[in-house]
Amino acid sequence: MLDLIACMKSFVRTVELGSFSAVAKEINTTQPTISKQIAALEEHLDVQLLVRSTRKVNLTDEGMRFYEHCQHVLEVLSEAESSVGKRQNPSGLLRVNCSVALGRQELFPRLKRFLDRYPDITLDLTMSDRFVDLVEESIDVAIRMGKFQDRNLISQLIGTSRFVTVASVEYLEKFGEPQVPADLLHHNCIIYTHQSTGNEWQFRGTTVTVSGNLRVNNTMAHCEAVLAGIGIGTSPMWAYSKEIQNRSVKVILVDYEPEPLAIQAVYRRGRFQSAKVKCFIDFLMDELKSGLLQ
Repeated sequence: MLDLIACMKSFVRTVELGSFSAVAKEINTTQPTISKQIAALEEHLDVQLLVRSTRKVNLTDEGMRFYEHCQHVLEVLSEAESSVGKRQNPSGLLRVNCSVALGRQELFPRLKRFLDRYPDITLDLTMSDRFVDLVEESIDVAIRMGKFQDRNLISQLIGTSRFVTVASVEYLEKFGEPQVPADLLHHNCIIYTHQSTGNEWQFRGTTVTVSGNLRVNNTMAHCEAVLAGIGIGTSPMWAYSKEIQNRSVKVILVDYEPEPLAIQAVYRRGRFQSAKVKCFIDFLMDELKSGLLQ
């Protein structure tokens, strides 16, 4: 007998990942198994859903319509399972993505409380400073900083963070402290390559194009470079909270500080928000309302 739900799930992920082999790897099965499921689904519907090629699969017009319906059906099913009986408590695998520094400094200290509160959830946390495609990498929730626009995703504000300019006390003692943003033109600035504005640092009322002899693509490396006295950096304030408290790092150019950065939970667009996603976002909103990241 055809397992219609299993076939629909495989079909949806094949569309999202672009190949049978990618889906097989994700759910720990074989490529022929996924191919047979899609073929059985097409036979059941008496319509071609996908056009196969040597490199990827493409949707037919009928396949596109069916894909949209499948998304809706699977979302409704997930919501129904989470709302009754043994599934009334949020459960299942929850895949979360965030930056390395945010994960280490802000999420990890809170994770035990979350897992204690929701023992039926298994959390799969990936930490990376690169841009992660939620659909392609099957991420349920991503925590991102700053402005966000994507028609296929929903963002929910969970907090804010001051965005500050910092330098080690050692560096400032050696090279002096900038008094206005334009002074940064005479300083070595550490460029964080994942920052959307690159080396154009934005301040209240002005933008300065900075330069320096070190570029990094990782928030932890950025922190280490500032602490080592290599140069001046810009960062969410939480990334340097301990160092600011112990006075090894100083916040500078405070009078020119830009507007606070938004901290947002981002998830895939759908009619329903799954119970496990909702409880995680609600948990973070409750945790961050104290202003710990302000």
